[in-house]
Amino acid sequence: MAKNKLKVALAQISPVWLNRKKTTSKIIDYIKLASQKGSKLVVFGEAILPGYPFWLSFTDGAKFNSKIQKEIFAKYFEEAVQIRKGDLKPICKTAKKCKINVILGCIERAENRGSHSLYCSLVYINSSGKIKSVHRKLMPTYEERLVWAQGDGNGLRTHKLGKFTVGGLNCWENWLPLVRSTLYAQGEDLHVAIWPGGTHNTFDLTRFIAKESRSYVISVSGLMSKKDFTEEIPNLKKILKNSPKTLVNGGSCLAKPNGEWLIKPLKNKEKLLFAEIDHEIVREERQNFDPSGHYSRPDITQLTVNFERQSILKKIGKK
Repeated sequence: MAKNKLKVALAQISPVWLNRKKTTSKIIDYIKLASQKGSKLVVFGEAILPGYPFWLSFTDGAKFNSKIQKEIFAKYFEEAVQIRKGDLKPICKTAKKCKINVILGCIERAENRGSHSLYCSLVYINSSGKIKSVHRKLMPTYEERLVWAQGDGNGLRTHKLGKFTVGGLNCWENWLPLVRSTLYAQGEDLHVAIWPGGTHNTFDLTRFIAKESRSYVISVSGLMSKKDFTEEIPNLKKILKNSPKTLVNGGSCLAKPNGEWLIKPLKNKEKLLFAEIDHEIVREERQNFDPSGHYSRPDITQLTVNFERQSILKKIGKK
């Protein structure tokens, strides 16, 4: 029956790297197109706004007190998203106008942490244009720790979307069993994994999570090649000298609750991918295995989660 089904869109695009304004405009175009095709959810890759910190691998990113690293970081900082300032308002306005839900990967300047550190965040915007959750990546991976701060559990939330319950994680967070279980326990049956790009990330894990959770799993990646670096980037010549022609090759895909492909990983192509998913299939697969329900043993193992938004300030009394 139609009430069980949901049309989704996977936006595999490249950013206008480190240009928040132009990348926002591109994202809005894809939101409109997804809506025109009848989708109720459109997903974008990790850190797509304003871009992943690709320069680190090509400019000796771990060198301490480097003038080069400071200059590029300052540019990254300037182009990052300030939610309270309203940097996502154009996207929220478009989501409302198009009546579509949006999952977006962005680099966030967090006001409650002093506004000078950056977080890799997954933002859920509903079809009314409201930001319903902001999940800051719990543990940046490898060289990412040179530019991104550690997040918290506040954004580990799920959201109702038709018959489905949707949740999402950033990149290698998807490898963390306890974090995945936090979403499963909240009824998640549509899992969204966002990535900077690469079939090496999405090919195995997407199908594994689908089998483990008996859920649909959407993996959306970005694209990046030399041509996507913009002229205003500090130390651009040094970045281009050491970078390959293709930095990440996409790999966006969608797996069914039994682990079979609904959309196989797509490489090296900017495209809006569409699929219709059916909640009845979720219910069928939960008959023999439900990781947080009849196949769990809370009398033996339980999970404790801190959903508090981290801050160094604890307000007591009136200011």
